[in-house]
Amino acid sequence: MKGLIVGLGMLALGGTALCAQETGRVPADSRFPIPDSQPGSELTVYLMTMGHGDEIWERFGHNAIRIIDAARGTDSVYNWGTFDFHQPNFLQRFMTGNTLYWMEGEGWPETLEKYRYLNRSVWQQELDLTHAERVAMRDFLAWNARPENREYRYDYYLDNCSTRVRDVIDRIVGGQLKPILTGRLTNTTYRFHTQRLFRLDRAVATGTNIGLGQVADRPISAWAESFLPIRFQDHVRSVQVKSADGTTRRLVKNEQQLFAAQRAPEPAEPPRLLLVYCTIGLVVAAFIAVITRLAGEGRRAARVVLATFSTVWAALGGILGLILIVGWAFTRHSFMAWNQNVLQFDPLSLALAVVLPMAILRGRAARAAERLSVIVVVIALLGLVLKVIPGWHQVNGAVLALTLPVHLALAWSLRELAAYRTSPAPQGAAARAMVSRSAA
Repeated sequence: MKGLIVGLGMLALGGTALCAQETGRVPADSRFPIPDSQPGSELTVYLMTMGHGDEIWERFGHNAIRIIDAARGTDSVYNWGTFDFHQPNFLQRFMTGNTLYWMEGEGWPETLEKYRYLNRSVWQQELDLTHAERVAMRDFLAWNARPENREYRYDYYLDNCSTRVRDVIDRIVGGQLKPILTGRLTNTTYRFHTQRLFRLDRAVATGTNIGLGQVADRPISAWAESFLPIRFQDHVRSVQVKSADGTTRRLVKNEQQLFAAQRAPEPAEPPRLLLVYCTIGLVVAAFIAVITRLAGEGRRAARVVLATFSTVWAALGGILGLILIVGWAFTRHSFMAWNQNVLQFDPLSLALAVVLPMAILRGRAARAAERLSVIVVVIALLGLVLKVIPGWHQVNGAVLALTLPVHLALAWSLRELAAYRTSPAPQGAAARAMVSRSAA
């Protein structure tokens, strides 16, 4: 449960860094010579990329646009990754997928110092823009930074700090960037990158894996993959655009790393959880089988343990199922839609959680519990059947491997306990006592 909550929180908030509001101004000195008087010649535009950090929300990296204006003596960095926990109705917006982010600027010296302090790498790529394009970039950023224009509804994959930078650059070069990157297919998906970047946080990786629906498993283009700052940095490096006179130029004029963090590189592959979760599922199923045998022999402690564990399991599964359905049907978290994990975490399990203690401890409502457990198993098995049906692809094998053995073991347990209670010749005084108490 904690992993799911944290995971969904990360999906809503994304992996961006918080930024200040101040736009930096530096003296107009020899560091910013003005080449000529043509408008735009005084401007230099960079794509800034910042690497991953230690905190969970820093795992996706960050990016921004830097503009040096030699005429005004300013060196400013603009980003689209700012939000405020104290904004009105933040929690409600967070839960429903209406979180507001906004664009802000800060001075370049402050930006570099901040990322050095956080031990996060910093790169810059100078964009080879025409004079008119540089002016257009400066003017658009000034317009976007106005209070009435700066806010937008954040989406962790489709509209975040990196896609905003991507879209601004595409706008400035006349829409040439999008068709180029859209035409480049990758072998990745949104789930692949999410699991990869959360590899060191197993609880969060599990939570996001449960919360993401099958839409997160569609192959994405380089354009879509640019929701990650580092990937956008890689993709834009080889882009060539046409000028008004028909000549072709590389969009990135030059690049350099300004600060190299002393940390391990970001994970290249997602965690391999199938075998781990399958083992956990089988171990839990075996535990249920052993406790059921002991409970069938009339050992009260075993029945208490079985009732407690199975009730908690069913309750958590039902609650997770409700969260998945609400997220799918009643929020704007579009990547929670068409989530097959709702078949494994079935809201019907909440009803099962109500009758399980009575069925295991007192023998009451035993038939209802047994029938409900069978229904839960059948629904869970439907998730396995979907694996062979075209058009229903979802990477949730690890979830199936964890939950199916437990669902099956619990249904078997209730059936086995029913057989003990109806046995005509129970073995041992403890077993006879259990049958007697169950019948009372």
